[in-house]
Amino acid sequence: MPEDKKVKKPLGVARPVEGRCIACGSRCLTVCPRHAVGITDQGVPLVDIARCTGCRRCVKICPAQALEIYYTPEQLKLIDELAALGQKADLQEADEEAITAGNGLYRGVWVFVEQTDGIPAAVSWELLGVGQTLAKQLKVELCAVVIGEKVEAICKDAFAYGASRVYLVDGTVYRYYRTEPYFKALCYLANEYRPEIVLIGATGVGRDLAGAVATELRTGLTADCTGLAVDDERRLLMQTRPAFGGNIMATIVTEKSWPQMATVRPHTMHMHEKDDSRNGEIVREWLDIKEDEVATKVIEIIDRRTGHEVDITAADIIVSGGRGLQSVENFKLLQDLADELGGVVACSRSAVDAGWMPSERQVGQTGKTVRPKIYIACGISGAIQHIVGMQNSDIIIAINRDRNAPIFEVAHYGLVGDLSRIVPSLTRQIKALRAGSKN
Repeated sequence: MPEDKKVKKPLGVARPVEGRCIACGSRCLTVCPRHAVGITDQGVPLVDIARCTGCRRCVKICPAQALEIYYTPEQLKLIDELAALGQKADLQEADEEAITAGNGLYRGVWVFVEQTDGIPAAVSWELLGVGQTLAKQLKVELCAVVIGEKVEAICKDAFAYGASRVYLVDGTVYRYYRTEPYFKALCYLANEYRPEIVLIGATGVGRDLAGAVATELRTGLTADCTGLAVDDERRLLMQTRPAFGGNIMATIVTEKSWPQMATVRPHTMHMHEKDDSRNGEIVREWLDIKEDEVATKVIEIIDRRTGHEVDITAADIIVSGGRGLQSVENFKLLQDLADELGGVVACSRSAVDAGWMPSERQVGQTGKTVRPKIYIACGISGAIQHIVGMQNSDIIIAINRDRNAPIFEVAHYGLVGDLSRIVPSLTRQIKALRAGSKN
């Protein structure tokens, strides 16, 4: 063997050592990044040789030395030749090589398209927008996953918003969202096609589904992300979300398990323009899940919402109030301004805690994320918990008597003064302008 030729040391594969397993609690299974280790009914480890990359994690964590690394005779011969040449590869190097090998088996960015009665959730199209950016950086395909009953028409919309391929699972058992059939379908697709990244909207459905899927696939999951990017060199998804009660923004990576999964809050990503001329490939899959095998049954759908409730996430103009309003009566000033602008009234958490506004009007980390064309913050200091819920608004106008309030750092326009005088003045001027335009 020529000395100048660089040859990697064989990694081998893990295999059980008969009679040594002590049923420690499946430690070997939990640390395997490729899900190559299983446990038999008798509690004995079982290794899928086709999946094993020889990373040695299971070997190192086993307290009874019930697993070992096996080399073929050809690999042993190569190891001896490398030793003769003085080339050594320690366990850390082998571990890193195995991780890289595992990463190479996963490719593609996937977006789960949430739908109810055949109507897609807007957050799915927002995720396809950021998914295009991620897929372009990674030089991979952007795919969508559609699960439901008679939902093939959604595939065309997915193509229009950027997907080049759609994985479709269509059947009567998927008519209503239930955790069991949906997570089984998504896990099947992930195991079959091995996506590199899976993005799901941080809605009630998305949070439930993502947690179940990540648990089954034994991979990491970052919830409620407000920002996504890619580390080009390591092909890692940089997942940014509020942490420690919203006091800091943390960037999280899943380094050693795939797919990399994240749920993303609605209205935090830019939705790309719809292009109905786009087409793509539909991959139809079928899972034999029978209705009587699903424990949860949907008996009736009851919508208790009243006509007085307002969806602040869909509003183009929002007038929002905080502790600075000092009383519930002063929210009438905001309502008058919102009525003139054709907008809605929202609030910060402090207003909800004080009992001035209902929780469905709250903007922020523990409330709703909004992305209106105009957001007017009245008497809101600008805590990070509130900022993360409205920072992507097109235009932010802040009104506060404290010129050093943090809200002015994110505002496009700021008014320093008494909101009880400024807000009525704005309302009168807008009313006069509207009256003048009619004349």
